[in-house]
Amino acid sequence: MVEVSNAELRVMQVLWQQSPQTAQEIVGQLQQDFDWHEKTIKTMLNRLTQKSAVTYTQQGRSYLYSPAISEKAYQEQASKSFVQRLFSGKVTPLVAHFAEKGELSDKDISELKALIEKLEDRQHD
Repeated sequence: MVEVSNAELRVMQVLWQQSPQTAQEIVGQLQQDFDWHEKTIKTMLNRLTQKSAVTYTQQGRSYLYSPAISEKAYQEQASKSFVQRLFSGKVTPLVAHFAEKGELSDKDISELKALIEKLEDRQHD
């Protein structure tokens, strides 16, 4: 599993939105939302490359960066890790926590019900 810090995740999100991109393009996008120095962002790109989360190709004097893992694959591995670490691998306590705190919207509840129905249908097939 690729471990990515919260700051590095912001870099990944820029690349998931559009890739490949040059370091300057990535820096430009991140500096719109964060007060980060160019050197900091380039250091994160290097770390992500070392972690095999990002790949690059050289084009002339520039490097074009692309994500090496899809956003969906990252979300799956990160969510499994999160549930495992905090809830011993059980999803029910996580959902119960949000329900007890009143943090589930009507839409969330409807989507959860639909998901449960879909899962139940699969078990009966």
